[in-house]
Amino acid sequence: MDHTYLRYECADSFGLIVSGASSKAPPSNSNLVFLEDGSKNPLLLTTAGSFIQGINLKTGLPVIKIGHREQLSGGVGSGKALNSDEVVCLDVSSTPHSDTIRVATGWVDGAVRVFDLYKKELSKGSIGMVQSLIDEDGVDEGFLRREPLLLNGHGHSPVRSVSFDRNNVSRLASGGSDGTVIIWDIVAETGLFRLLGHRGGITDIMFVNGVGFDGLATSSLDGLVKVWDINGQCCTQTVANHHGEVWGSSCFDLTASEGDERRCRMIAGGSDGQARVWSVRQPNRLKVNDLETKGLDGEEKGENEDDVCFYMGKITPPPNVATSAEKIMSIQNHPSGRYVAILHANSRNLDVYSVRSTKESQKKRQRRLRRRQEKIKRKGNTEKTDKKRGILDDDLEPSDEDAETSPEESLDPELLKASDEFEYLATVRASHKMACFAFLPTREKGDLVRIVCALTSNTLEVHTISKKKVSPDAPLTVQTELATAIDMWGHPTGIRSVALSSDDRLACTVSKNATKIWNVATRSCILSLSPSIVSGNKSVSCYGLCNAFLPGNTHVVVGTREGHLLLIDIAAGDVVYCEQGAHDGAIWSVDIRHLAGSDTNLTIVTGSADKSVKFWAIEAEDEEGDSSSPILVHTRTLQMSDDVIAVRYSHSVDSSKLLVFVATLDCTIKVFFDDSLKLFLSLYGHKLPVLAMDSSDDDMILASSGADKTVKIFGLDFGDTHRTLHGHEDSVTDLKFVKRTHYFFTASKDGTLRYWDGDRFQQILVLSGHFGEVNSLAVSRTGAFVLSCGMDRQIRVWERTKDIVFIEEEREREMEQMFDRVNDRDEGGTAAILSKKRGNDEDEESDSGSNDEPQSEAAVRKSILSVSSGDRIMEALEQADQETKSIALFRKTQGADATRQPNPLMLNMEPANYVLWVLKTVRSAELEQSLLVLPVSHLERLLYYMIVLLRNGRGVELCSKVAVFMVKSHQNQVRFLAIRP
Repeated sequence: MDHTYLRYECADSFGLIVSGASSKAPPSNSNLVFLEDGSKNPLLLTTAGSFIQGINLKTGLPVIKIGHREQLSGGVGSGKALNSDEVVCLDVSSTPHSDTIRVATGWVDGAVRVFDLYKKELSKGSIGMVQSLIDEDGVDEGFLRREPLLLNGHGHSPVRSVSFDRNNVSRLASGGSDGTVIIWDIVAETGLFRLLGHRGGITDIMFVNGVGFDGLATSSLDGLVKVWDINGQCCTQTVANHHGEVWGSSCFDLTASEGDERRCRMIAGGSDGQARVWSVRQPNRLKVNDLETKGLDGEEKGENEDDVCFYMGKITPPPNVATSAEKIMSIQNHPSGRYVAILHANSRNLDVYSVRSTKESQKKRQRRLRRRQEKIKRKGNTEKTDKKRGILDDDLEPSDEDAETSPEESLDPELLKASDEFEYLATVRASHKMACFAFLPTREKGDLVRIVCALTSNTLEVHTISKKKVSPDAPLTVQTELATAIDMWGHPTGIRSVALSSDDRLACTVSKNATKIWNVATRSCILSLSPSIVSGNKSVSCYGLCNAFLPGNTHVVVGTREGHLLLIDIAAGDVVYCEQGAHDGAIWSVDIRHLAGSDTNLTIVTGSADKSVKFWAIEAEDEEGDSSSPILVHTRTLQMSDDVIAVRYSHSVDSSKLLVFVATLDCTIKVFFDDSLKLFLSLYGHKLPVLAMDSSDDDMILASSGADKTVKIFGLDFGDTHRTLHGHEDSVTDLKFVKRTHYFFTASKDGTLRYWDGDRFQQILVLSGHFGEVNSLAVSRTGAFVLSCGMDRQIRVWERTKDIVFIEEEREREMEQMFDRVNDRDEGGTAAILSKKRGNDEDEESDSGSNDEPQSEAAVRKSILSVSSGDRIMEALEQADQETKSIALFRKTQGADATRQPNPLMLNMEPANYVLWVLKTVRSAELEQSLLVLPVSHLERLLYYMIVLLRNGRGVELCSKVAVFMVKSHQNQVRFLAIRP
């Protein structure tokens, strides 16, 4: 019988305030959105890895986490594990009279998930903040088990943008990295259609309403902005006057003041750093009055009657304001329509513009025209009209002559420029580079507007723009001010190391310029500080590389890249002792000797890049006889021939048998006796430097991992290599044994954790969920949970469940996932080739105008779930046919009045009712694709049972939907069935 194990699954993750682009997730402009619940202090929703996190900006505390549970293939697992996907974008929709708020999210796996939040839940306070598989105390199971609406249509292409239709909350649009746009019906839980035309990823989606036109505007990385007619499912206008990719766009109604004339504008920004503005109005073909269309620019200049957007110029700041020349990443407007802000890439500055009213815009236009006329008069009419032209110059076009000689034409209100309507207001300067931003729908008294900025340093900042007087006699000036900064709940950079306290209640994480102490049970940060030392007359921050808790769990020792050793008092929240220059190089590893009954004689060992291993004694220093704080006293030094990468103590409780393991840059591991520092063993085998190692509790084996992607198991009796294990696809950065076992975990730069059996030399589990390199892990004293952290700045909690793992089943699941990835890659490659060929054909045929490519198609896409649902439907049809034949045979032999025992395999149902029950188990969003999986031979059977159910009045809505879809999809086959004798 095969050996079995208990499964570890991801229960929770924390440490992210707002997540940005990663190796899997593309950048998005929809990382921040406010919950429109009607309160004065709305919650801010942010994308935080596998969660959507709600933050109260007034208190600075996260109060809600929204996520979905992962369903492993094959029905294995607890069914409550946290998903391993990453959320990319989100949008919110709510109505004043509704008790629910819909949150639409786009994910890396190509799925669109819609969550329902109840307003009464938001008033309770914190919900969903603690998610555990083993500890049910304080866990809101009703909230966590609520499954979202799953919409699959983008395949495995990440969803970059989602947007609700404000005039029709049941309609949702999503755009993926594959350039497709899908319109969804949330009530029917299905896709309406897919729009084709873009060749690059969709960056923004905007519904165009209120101009007598039911449309949709999309911007893409192919440098185009397209306007779609939703009713006609076709593109009516393509705006192609951008230079390079279009990264950000916004479409909104300008409202400078109450009672102002309604104006709809669309702003788009590209790689050239210019923000272009279009006026959005009703197309000429929809106007009823023919007289109304006469004299318009579109008719005079030969523009298309279907055009909705008309160019107005660029938004330019004043000459005295320095702006970035980088590409525009995001353009957002205030909900009131009075302000708009533009964010450039790799910039700390955010340019904010205010909207002028219609009267002010007209005044600005008239002033501009007067200045233009005065300039023309100064130059003289002769210089203007009789300007010499070269022999190679083209003749002046009529439009050019009109533009130069007829300035009266510019008096037309339609020729308002963007500079006439948008006025520079202020520049918001953040403490770090911005990733995205959002306007607060509410403002404090005296403020013009408030903006929340998400920084690339995993920080949120709230800035206010107000008009104040610098002095009592000075006029009012626009000033910006930082109101709130939220940075306690996450690391600014990748986490380098994590350590657990002896009672598993606290966890310590270190990164560049930050050390944080976490409560493991509540996932909350109880201490955050930036360790620094005084060098000369200034304070210098320290980059933490390794850490460990001291016995008693009151202090933490941190080794830094600068070679310092820091002792941090958790209660005081400060560095109480610093050993400056403890090493001449970076301290890569630190460990504490744990001996039975030796709490008064503690020793710390550190390994550094200065080719030395140093031992430190922890002693108590009396301060005025009242209290004591620990200090470090250097006792011994072990000089090595190369840089020390890792150092560890063995787990022996006997000091005479205690060993010290030292891994150096020459790819070897040397084992020394702790008491005499004499060499005991030299372990060879790694081809690249060893990055981590650990010994079992009984000191029988030593496991090491290195940059050569392998894990080696050595025997500590003779130093022989028991086995070399392969599995990781990149450097293995950390390794830890589970207490009192020979099982161990490894972390790698490939973003996975792996669970191994050191006795049977086999891999048990592959744990995926990180979006970047995993640098460190920590195992609890009982092995009940594991903490892992890495460059994605999140901490994931892996808990041991009661689900049993069979090695053979895990290997089969891994093979299935590998085949699925291969199939997806093949399909993606084929689609790319066809798309490229289609693009070339379009370029060749563009001159002749023979492009007949469809602009829309059905919004269905095959997935593993839809295929499995189709298999269930086929199996149900076959069982129903067999049961029908059995019933007919029984009645023929036993008589019509005889009673027959129902079939338990069909849940004691009639054949037609069983088919209906199976159809109801299929999700609405996957029903159509599941029906397309059925072969033609099952078409007649399915239609037969639909007719039976409709005659009996059972499941009328579902049966009608299935019957209509099947008839539409198989018209020729149905026609053949009808004429067949």
